[in-house]
Parts: sequence; structure tokens; C-alpha cells
Amino acid sequence: MFRPRAVRLSIEQLYAEAAKQARAPAFYTALGAPDRIDARFELYTLHVLLLVMRLRDEGPTGADAAQDLFDTYVSALDHALRELGVGDLSIARKMRKLGESLYGRMTAYEAPLRAGDVDGLAEALARNLFESDDAPGAAAIAAYAVASRARLAAQPVRGLPSGPDWADITA
Repeated sequence: MFRPRAVRLSIEQLYAEAAKQARAPAFYTALGAPDRIDARFELYTLHVLLLVMRLRDEGPTGADAAQDLFDTYVSALDHALRELGVGDLSIARKMRKLGESLYGRMTAYEAPLRAGDVDGLAEALARNLFESDDAPGAAAIAAYAVASRARLAAQPVRGLPSGPDWADITA
């Protein structure tokens, strides 16, 4: 996965896999995630973070790939804003605000994911994804994310672009 010529394609495929999983209907139907642009941002961020963490676990080479994946995500956000009609004059301000949100979410989610702390992650997801202190779906999504983290850790990194081993989405 880390050969120079193959890296760009692999990273783009890895991002596509994260986006595809974040759009899984079960998050919105079975687990009650709101079908709003900000909620989708939260699920995209969670899935990209899971893959970024997995890549970082590979050491310096994986850290470079993780940065490439993060950069691809930020570029996709920029592209999405432009498609929504955000003008060139305000794109920098909106991207800065979005970047701050992205960094804040990744910081809030990474520690509980590393610790396998479903309750801590559920609190952050309830606040950010559901905009509530009490969201039953938050615990299920947190359990899914912690299980996905474990499954991704067991998966060889070379297999990630062709299909990350996500956990099952269950209520």
C-alpha cells in the first residue's frame, strides 16, 4: 500500500471506503442518526479517524499515509462547500471553521477510541452527532466504533483500501 506510485490511488480508495461506510443507511434508520449535513460530517469524521488511527499504528510510513488520508478528507470538504455554492471570498473562513470543528471532533473521539471507552465516546457522539445529552443511538454507534477500531487493528494494512473490516451496525 505504501509504494510511492500506488499511494495516491490507495488513499483515494481508502477515503471512498470511509465515505461509503459513513453513508450506510443503518446509521440513520436503525440507530437514529439525524440525516442532516452536520450529522453526516460527524459520521464521515468518525470513519476517517478510525482509518487514520489504524494507519498511524503502522509507524512513520503509516503516519505519512494517515496524513494523506486526512488531507484527502479536507480536500473533499472544500470541494463539497464549493458545490454547495460557497464563494471564493468566504471559502477560507468556512474552511478554517470546519477545520477547527474537524480537529475538535478528532480530539474528542480519539482518546475514548484508543481506550476502548464506549461510554466516553457515546457522550461525545451524543453531544456532537445527536446534539443531545441523552441519545440512545449514541451508545450503539460508540460500541460500533470501538468494535471497528479492534477489527481494523487486526486487519493487515494492505487490505484496507479494498475493504476495511468495519463492525456490523446493530442497535
